Amino acid sequence: MSSETAAPTSVSTHILDTCVGRPAEGVALTLSVRSGSDGAWTAHGASTTDADGRCKDLPDLPAGTTHVRLDFAVEEYFVSDRHSAAKEHSTHQQAEEQQDAPRVRDSGAFFPEVAITFAVQPGEHYHVPLLLNPFGYSVYRGS
Repeated sequence: MSSETAAPTSVSTHILDTCVGRPAEGVALTLSVRSGSDGAWTAHGASTTDADGRCKDLPDLPAGTTHVRLDFAVEEYFVSDRHSAAKEHSTHQQAEEQQDAPRVRDSGAFFPEVAITFAVQPGEHYHVPLLLNPFGYSVYRGS
Protein backbone atom coordinates (compact mmCIF):
# COMPACT_ATOMS: atom_id res chain seq x y z
CA MET A 1 0.00 0.00 0.00
CA SER A 2 1.53 3.38 -0.92
CA SER A 3 1.78 6.15 1.65
CA GLU A 4 -0.88 8.05 -0.32
CA THR A 5 -3.43 5.27 0.13
CA ALA A 6 -2.35 4.06 3.58
CA ALA A 7 -4.93 4.22 6.33
CA PRO A 8 -4.51 7.29 8.52
CA THR A 9 -3.15 7.01 12.03
CA SER A 10 -5.82 8.31 14.38
CA VAL A 11 -6.60 8.88 18.05
CA SER A 12 -9.84 9.04 20.01
CA THR A 13 -10.49 9.22 23.73
CA HIS A 14 -13.19 9.35 26.34
CA ILE A 15 -13.27 10.05 30.05
CA LEU A 16 -15.35 8.30 32.68
CA ASP A 17 -15.60 9.91 36.11
CA THR A 18 -15.43 6.81 38.31
CA CYS A 19 -16.33 8.84 41.39
CA VAL A 20 -19.87 9.37 40.11
CA GLY A 21 -20.07 6.61 37.49
CA ARG A 22 -20.75 9.02 34.62
CA PRO A 23 -18.96 10.47 31.58
CA ALA A 24 -16.84 13.55 32.28
CA GLU A 25 -18.31 16.28 30.09
CA GLY A 26 -16.49 19.51 29.27
CA VAL A 27 -12.89 18.44 29.88
CA ALA A 28 -10.50 20.33 27.60
CA LEU A 29 -7.61 18.43 26.08
CA THR A 30 -4.78 18.97 23.66
CA LEU A 31 -3.13 16.47 21.35
CA SER A 32 0.59 16.84 20.65
CA VAL A 33 2.80 14.77 18.34
CA ARG A 34 6.48 14.14 17.78
CA SER A 35 8.73 12.09 15.52
CA GLY A 36 11.33 10.05 17.37
CA SER A 37 12.04 9.86 21.08
CA ASP A 38 14.10 13.05 20.99
CA GLY A 39 11.78 15.03 18.73
CA ALA A 40 10.13 18.23 19.88
CA TRP A 41 6.43 18.11 20.77
CA THR A 42 4.15 19.95 18.36
CA ALA A 43 0.56 20.85 19.23
CA HIS A 44 -1.65 19.15 16.66
CA GLY A 45 -5.23 19.45 17.91
CA ALA A 46 -7.53 20.36 20.75
CA SER A 47 -10.99 19.33 21.81
CA THR A 48 -13.43 19.17 24.71
CA THR A 49 -15.29 16.09 25.86
CA ASP A 50 -18.95 15.93 24.86
CA ALA A 51 -21.93 14.85 26.98
CA ASP A 52 -20.82 11.23 26.55
CA GLY A 53 -17.29 12.10 27.74
CA ARG A 54 -15.89 11.54 24.22
CA CYS A 55 -13.69 13.46 21.82
CA LYS A 56 -14.57 12.34 18.31
CA ASP A 57 -13.05 15.29 16.43
CA LEU A 58 -9.31 14.88 16.93
CA PRO A 59 -7.38 15.23 13.64
CA ASP A 60 -5.55 12.32 12.02
CA LEU A 61 -1.87 12.25 12.88
CA PRO A 62 0.73 13.58 10.46
CA ALA A 63 2.99 11.14 8.62
CA GLY A 64 6.10 10.31 10.61
CA THR A 65 4.44 10.60 14.03
CA THR A 66 5.94 8.10 16.48
CA HIS A 67 4.62 9.44 19.80
CA VAL A 68 1.43 11.14 20.91
CA ARG A 69 0.66 13.04 24.08
CA LEU A 70 -2.85 13.79 25.33
CA ASP A 71 -2.99 16.53 27.96
CA PHE A 72 -6.25 16.60 29.90
CA ALA A 73 -7.13 19.73 31.94
CA VAL A 74 -9.01 17.90 34.69
CA GLU A 75 -8.78 20.43 37.53
CA GLU A 76 -11.30 22.73 35.86
CA TYR A 77 -13.68 19.79 35.54
CA PHE A 78 -13.46 18.91 39.22
CA VAL A 79 -13.75 22.51 40.37
CA SER A 80 -16.92 23.00 38.35
CA ASP A 81 -18.28 19.60 39.43
CA ARG A 82 -17.48 20.35 43.05
CA HIS A 83 -19.33 23.64 42.90
CA SER A 84 -22.75 21.97 42.81
CA ALA A 85 -21.65 19.36 45.35
CA ALA A 86 -20.46 22.12 47.69
CA LYS A 87 -23.93 23.69 47.71
CA GLU A 88 -25.51 20.41 48.71
CA HIS A 89 -22.76 19.77 51.24
CA SER A 90 -23.28 23.14 52.93
CA THR A 91 -26.61 21.92 54.32
CA HIS A 92 -24.69 19.23 56.19
CA GLN A 93 -22.06 21.43 57.91
CA GLN A 94 -21.71 19.26 60.96
CA ALA A 95 -21.04 16.14 58.92
CA GLU A 96 -18.19 17.86 57.07
CA GLU A 97 -15.87 17.84 60.09
CA GLN A 98 -14.50 14.32 59.60
CA GLN A 99 -11.17 13.73 61.31
CA ASP A 100 -9.97 11.23 58.69
CA ALA A 101 -11.08 13.11 55.56
CA PRO A 102 -8.13 14.13 53.37
CA ARG A 103 -7.66 17.90 53.37
CA VAL A 104 -6.53 17.88 49.73
CA ARG A 105 -10.18 17.28 48.83
CA ASP A 106 -10.72 21.04 49.16
CA SER A 107 -8.20 21.80 46.39
CA GLY A 108 -10.34 20.42 43.57
CA ALA A 109 -8.17 17.60 42.27
CA PHE A 110 -4.94 15.99 43.42
CA PHE A 111 -3.88 15.76 39.76
CA PRO A 112 -4.73 19.10 38.10
CA GLU A 113 -3.52 17.78 34.74
CA VAL A 114 -3.20 14.32 33.30
CA ALA A 115 -0.67 13.79 30.51
CA ILE A 116 -0.73 10.46 28.69
CA THR A 117 2.13 9.70 26.28
CA PHE A 118 2.11 6.67 24.02
CA ALA A 119 3.86 5.26 20.95
CA VAL A 120 2.00 4.82 17.66
CA GLN A 121 2.45 2.86 14.46
CA PRO A 122 1.34 4.12 11.02
CA GLY A 123 -2.17 3.16 9.95
CA GLU A 124 -3.43 2.18 13.40
CA HIS A 125 -6.29 3.66 15.40
CA TYR A 126 -5.64 4.36 19.09
CA HIS A 127 -8.55 4.71 21.47
CA VAL A 128 -7.27 5.88 24.86
CA PRO A 129 -9.91 5.92 27.63
CA LEU A 130 -9.20 7.78 30.86
CA LEU A 131 -10.86 6.54 34.06
CA LEU A 132 -10.79 9.49 36.42
CA ASN A 133 -11.52 10.45 40.01
CA PRO A 134 -10.27 13.37 42.13
CA PHE A 135 -7.41 11.34 43.62
CA GLY A 136 -6.30 9.05 40.83
CA TYR A 137 -6.67 7.89 37.28
CA SER A 138 -6.14 4.89 35.06
CA VAL A 139 -5.65 4.68 31.33
CA TYR A 140 -5.49 1.86 28.79
CA ARG A 141 -5.54 1.19 25.08
CA GLY A 142 -9.15 0.55 24.18
CA SER A 143 -10.72 -0.56 20.95
